[in-house]
Amino acid sequence: PVPPPAMSGGANSKMSGIPDTIMRSAGGKKWSDASLLEWPKDDYRMFCGNLGNEVDDSTLARCFGKYSSFQKAKVVRDGRTSKSKGYGFVSFADPADFTRAMKEMQGKYVGNRPVKLMKSEWQERALQPGTKRPKPQPQQEEEEEDVEWWKKKAKKPNKK
Repeated sequence: PVPPPAMSGGANSKMSGIPDTIMRSAGGKKWSDASLLEWPKDDYRMFCGNLGNEVDDSTLARCFGKYSSFQKAKVVRDGRTSKSKGYGFVSFADPADFTRAMKEMQGKYVGNRPVKLMKSEWQERALQPGTKRPKPQPQQEEEEEDVEWWKKKAKKPNKK
């Protein structure tokens, strides 16, 4: 089980005990994200990519609303221009619906484009209280593995 993400509270949260933001980390940067508090707790969230500009929250909700445990759909928009960034998220309460939707909706047209679905990684990006994020592995190890693979490949004679 994943521990709850680190939360920071403002003046209102100290009075009510409800956090007003969640600390996030990705790409070597850290920031607070209040939008994560809008999502249902313990949900199964799906990333929806390749969305066109015509797709909004209601379009995404209509496409995935046929699944009984569907909870929420959100298209991510640029804060300055309000244009779609081309991706969004869908939430389910039941893992069976999540899996079924992933299989059935992969590549189906949502708006004018075929949607690309993946399991959301929001939990992995939320900072956990009292823990430090592991440092990325150096790319050198991966390159050494590639070199070894090519050496083995070169030693094998081609069969024609």
